[in-house]
Amino acid sequence: GHTHLVFLFSILFMCPPLQGLEARSGGSFSEPPTSIERNQSTASTVRNSGIIGSGPMNGNSMNGEGKGRNGSSDVMGEMSGPAMTELMALINQPQALSENLRNLLGSTVGGINGLLSLLQTDSDSGINPETAANRRELYGSNFMPSAPPKSFWQFFMDAFDDETVQILIAAAIVSLAVGIYDDPSTGYVEGLAILTAVLIVAIVTAGNDYEKQRQFLALSEANDDVDVLVIRGGKAKQIPVADIVLGDIVCVEAGDQIPCDGVLVGCDGLEIDESALTGEPDDVEKNLESDPFVLSGCTTAAGSGQFVAIAVGNHSQWGVIKRSLEKEQEQTPLQEKLDDMAAMIGYVGMAAAAATFVAMMFIKLYVKPDYLADVSIFSHALDAFIIGVTIVVVAVPEGLALAVTISLAFSTKKMLADQNLIRVLAACETMGNATNICSDKTGTLTENRMTVVKGIFADKRHDNAGDLNKPASISAKALHIMLQGISTCSTARVVAPEHQEDRPQIIGNKTEAALILLSSSVWGRNDNTDSRRSSARFGKRDGSRLFPFSSARKRMSVIVNQQNFENSETSEWVLYHKGAAETVLGDCSFYLDADGVERPLTPEKRAEYAASIKSYASEALRCVILTHRRNIDSLIDPAKATEADCVKLLEKELCLDALVGIADPLREDVVDAVATCQRAGIFVRMVTGDNIDTANAIAKQAGILTEGGLSMVGEDFRRLTPAQLDEVLPRLQVLARSSPDDKNILVQRLNGGIMPSSEEEWLEIHPGKDFATQKDLLLPGYKEEWARSRGGVGEVVGVTGDGTNDGPALKAADVGLSMGISGTDVAKNASDIIIMDDKFSSIVKAVLWGRSVFDNIRKFLQFQLTVNVVALTITFLSAVAGYKPPLNAVMMLWVNLIMDTMGALALGTEPPTMSLLERRPYKRDSSLISRPMWRNILVQATYQLALLIFLLQKGPALFGCVDGSSHHFTIIFNAFVFCQVFNEFNAREIGDVFNPFQRLNKSPMFLMVIFFTIVAQWAIVEYGGDFTQTAPLNFYEWKITATLGAMSIPFGFLMRQIPIDEDPKSFAGIGGGDKLSSKKSTSLSGLLAILVPILSAGAYQMYQMSKDL
Repeated sequence: GHTHLVFLFSILFMCPPLQGLEARSGGSFSEPPTSIERNQSTASTVRNSGIIGSGPMNGNSMNGEGKGRNGSSDVMGEMSGPAMTELMALINQPQALSENLRNLLGSTVGGINGLLSLLQTDSDSGINPETAANRRELYGSNFMPSAPPKSFWQFFMDAFDDETVQILIAAAIVSLAVGIYDDPSTGYVEGLAILTAVLIVAIVTAGNDYEKQRQFLALSEANDDVDVLVIRGGKAKQIPVADIVLGDIVCVEAGDQIPCDGVLVGCDGLEIDESALTGEPDDVEKNLESDPFVLSGCTTAAGSGQFVAIAVGNHSQWGVIKRSLEKEQEQTPLQEKLDDMAAMIGYVGMAAAAATFVAMMFIKLYVKPDYLADVSIFSHALDAFIIGVTIVVVAVPEGLALAVTISLAFSTKKMLADQNLIRVLAACETMGNATNICSDKTGTLTENRMTVVKGIFADKRHDNAGDLNKPASISAKALHIMLQGISTCSTARVVAPEHQEDRPQIIGNKTEAALILLSSSVWGRNDNTDSRRSSARFGKRDGSRLFPFSSARKRMSVIVNQQNFENSETSEWVLYHKGAAETVLGDCSFYLDADGVERPLTPEKRAEYAASIKSYASEALRCVILTHRRNIDSLIDPAKATEADCVKLLEKELCLDALVGIADPLREDVVDAVATCQRAGIFVRMVTGDNIDTANAIAKQAGILTEGGLSMVGEDFRRLTPAQLDEVLPRLQVLARSSPDDKNILVQRLNGGIMPSSEEEWLEIHPGKDFATQKDLLLPGYKEEWARSRGGVGEVVGVTGDGTNDGPALKAADVGLSMGISGTDVAKNASDIIIMDDKFSSIVKAVLWGRSVFDNIRKFLQFQLTVNVVALTITFLSAVAGYKPPLNAVMMLWVNLIMDTMGALALGTEPPTMSLLERRPYKRDSSLISRPMWRNILVQATYQLALLIFLLQKGPALFGCVDGSSHHFTIIFNAFVFCQVFNEFNAREIGDVFNPFQRLNKSPMFLMVIFFTIVAQWAIVEYGGDFTQTAPLNFYEWKITATLGAMSIPFGFLMRQIPIDEDPKSFAGIGGGDKLSSKKSTSLSGLLAILVPILSAGAYQMYQMSKDL
């Protein structure tokens, strides 16, 4: 450490005076300096401030001339990037608060002022925007690249990392060697053909995986594309988080994620959740004296602050950790379920392969020793082994996982266009089976375009928007008091427009934005400036304090010294306060009249205001009361006031300045979107912080609150026992005046996800309570009680949230949906899907795409199992009958390619239709293969098997070919492939609806796969020769085999006339919406009773063929 200090000290000593950026000097560490102080000597000021200890300030390193660093745009003189990075690292060492603080306050850096001077920045005006590019080049950007993506070659090699494929390759090499030994001229063909087929499958698989990775990387980049508020050139502006550079002044508030490492230059009640880096669960209180360091990757739990960036990108502490945490995307629950199914099918395939090998060898050795007499026992055994291994390759449905991956990649990309950014892949499929959606009101159901439309201002009623433009009846004194309250008691920021003719943009709370627009645009008075509010907001030198809005308290306060605002010689401390009207009214003892005089709030006047609040709420208006209280310094020391002090001592005997009615119109698409959800069997609930009258009015407009539905306020909700809550849940449609904890409890009772499961966990939630006597009486209950009351089956719950305190509910939900526009970083990081436009209709699109993924996987499964059943059965039956399998290894590998990769591409990318929302969601544990799917699989497999057996027996006579020749087997192979081509059309529907050609114009990938399959099949048949053991076919043979394959289409129509319904128990929910067939249902056992005789007849024909042989 000493060596580093000497090295860096010498670098600083050699640095010439810096030009171009006005440095911050003077003032104290705890009180950032004013603009007048900037010309004072940095060294002397820092020494005199008493915060850097007794060590002397080096005159050369801190510009001993005492002028502060002025100079050119040549950023930070000639200090190199590595040198500055080393210097910043001295005050940014992991888990070393004391040492970092000592280095910051020491002579090398010179405290906060020395740091600002070194970085050529200013706590009020930030860096010069013209230097940003140069800083980025010297010290790096705030971009943290992910682990390098895999190359195509890596994916290609991964394709061979499968024991079955490796065994097949080994067997092919043995076949190649034996073939060359037996017949050097043509013996190599079969082995080489198998190796080539494996190579083609590997190339296609690698290409799919590579494209999947590319799409997910693009989605990850979109996920990281967020904006942050910084101060540059004296103006607040939002920039992409990756554009932050060393020296930027970054502004954060409750709910924001810290984008880079920094040192505070101002804060107010700032608490940081550092658990992401340190693992400590408790929030850390920050201040400028003992802990001014903020770390990237952490979140702002409370308060607000400004800090100077000292480490960005990979140099930040989170950047270092993130590189060590890179990991591949985890599998989704559906992928895991399909992997289990694939393993089961693989076991069946291995059993079929073993049975085929044994049958072929048994017949050769014992039943018909003269069969294929020209082939040696070893060669026959090798052929049987290759056929067996190929059966395993075909049987193992590795395409299932591929189909999920392709479908998810396709869906997530399309969902992004529909304003749904998927952060957790599992959410895409889970959302499809959501049974409950608990939605916020503001910004989700409404437009979040707040406008003041009514109000009582200084006891003067304004009942329409036109009246608001005429505050002439209100005295200047009263108007000034209200404007002062609006401008100071606010966390919204006015961002200067890029062009002078543009309107300023307001960033922050939309309710506050409505009040600011009222004061500036309507009243033409703009007392709302960032410089005035920043004193209170960030705890600056005038002692002003701001206690931000809390969803629990539904109010906020600010303490200001009027002397700083009115240039008065008299110091007077005033509390400005605003909040939810019905809660604040009870704390008011006075009201402001039109002359600006405070008058007693009589019971009659209080009742008048209460009636107005109820009237406004019934019109779906948000009601806010603005108040103030003077001379509070007689009650409390304003500079040391805490939020608890404010609540206990100051937020009472308030003077009511104004009652404001703010309109937030319902979004145009909400009514249809809610109705669509209800038809889809999804219970929509509104959970809001608004009062119950406003909530009910909006819920009725949206169609959420229906006849027989129940609305409730949070206070009553919290008093319920778990049993009582379960009783009202089926009717609870509106929860008003609710806290984030209420939303969390509601989610837990619905899905049981994070319900306390032990006495210890229960006591953590209810300290001091008696578990034995109260475990069934207090919300949210506990796991055993919940499982007992709900049968152990929970709802699939989607929850929307935008605030910091919504994090627990978003985590508890099956799918957390955060708001992309109004949501805090905490909410976004806790969510699974980010709704980019904050619209409820976008949530409906997420449900639609989720159901599409589930159905597309079912389509693919239906198609693949049909191919599996036919290929395995015909191969096994041929072996048992002592007949050479009609599909050789190369043919089966081509079928495997059609079935897996091509099928996944064709059916996994089918676009959704609105008919998916005409049924109820499926239960969590519902089977992947429904009854109608089993019907479709069995009927198609029966037809195809009957066809192949017929061609095996009658093909030579029909087509004039030699029995068992390559010509004969090519006809069978061609008919089998065309059966799959046309059955792929059938597989586009998994229910009774049958129109296999509908929406083909919206499925370009499906059409391309079909076209490629037919062209490739033609090339294999016509030009494969000895390589694929195929023979060219004439036009008649092509026509007949294609027609036989096309018969899968009419069979698809006929099989759907067999009335087999979905199992009603597979559906979740209690509402209608599912379109179950009204036809008389046939059981699967009845269907098998029809199909088994057909299969038996085919097997008998195979037996007759074996006798003929």
